[in-house]
Order: sequence, then C-alpha cells, then structure tokens
Amino acid sequence: MNIFSGETATKRLDLLRELVPHASKIAILINTDFGASLRFGDDVEAAARMLGLTTERLSANDDREIERAFNELANARPDALLVGPGPLFDSQRNLLVALAAKVAIPTGHETRATAVAGGLMSYGANVGDGYRQAGIYAGRILKGEKPANLPVLQSTKFEFIINLKTAKALSLTVPDKLLALADEVIE
Repeated sequence: MNIFSGETATKRLDLLRELVPHASKIAILINTDFGASLRFGDDVEAAARMLGLTTERLSANDDREIERAFNELANARPDALLVGPGPLFDSQRNLLVALAAKVAIPTGHETRATAVAGGLMSYGANVGDGYRQAGIYAGRILKGEKPANLPVLQSTKFEFIINLKTAKALSLTVPDKLLALADEVIE
C-alpha cells in the first residue's frame, strides 16, 4: 500500500504558503532514518526554489533530536515549517505541536491526527481508508488468494485539515478559499 508520504510535498508547501502568504523562508524537518522523509525534503527544496523561497533543512531521528531541531528553529526564525512524513513524527505529534506553539511557527503536517492535536494544518492520505484497504487485502489472503497475485494499492483519498484555533493563536487569517477546500476545519 502506497500512501504517497513523500509525494505530497509540493502540495503541502502550496497549502502552507496560502495559509502564510508572507512566508519566504521555510524550514523542513526530516527524519534521515526514513527514506520517504528524505525524498520529501528534496521535493520541498526543489519546489521552494521554483517559487523563489529559501529553505532550511533540520533533521531529527528521535525525540531529543526533535527538541534540538526546534532550538535551532527558534534561532533561525523561518516563517513556516513543514514536517516530513514518517512514524517518528506521527508518534511524537504532541511534542511537535507543543514545540511549534512554543516558538509560534506555522507548521504543516502529514496526518489529520496532528492537526487534531493542535497543528496548524495537515495534508495527506486518509489513514483510515488505508487501513480499510489493508483489511480487505487481509481478507482476500485469508480466503486463499496468493499475496503475490494482488496488485500494489495506492491511496485514493487525501484530506486537508485546518485548525482554526491554532491559526488564531498564530494571528493568521485563513482565506475563504482554503476554508472551502478543507475537508475538515477544526474550531
């Protein structure tokens, strides 16, 4: 099952730029132990160059390194932050949200759960749909189909979530266009 973790980089950058139109310097937090996160960083940097933006890449491979990266972020003062995909950042979503609030930086994430936890926005594959598709596959295998005969699935449902409470805390005005595009608006 491909959930397009890294492939959504350009779209996430575009959405974050619409939320933070004055942003000219974007930080990217990646996990160098996770290949999709590395590709995400490369894709964001390429898209940012095309838009005339500067980037700063930070890396973190555990919770202590996440805290160190946010200390660097506080000193560098970029206009916004995109957090790369991966299980580390998903499992540390509360820490990421707390640190982003502490340094008051608009942050874009991959999963809905992070926006629900207080992140400004998320854009990525609908995780629940991926689990549903995996369950269907498991059922087919349990009924005797050979896994090698089953095609690779790709996510078909993506979701854009905006947290208005966080936007207000950051003194951001969310354009009506983005509110209309959002699959969910958290108030």
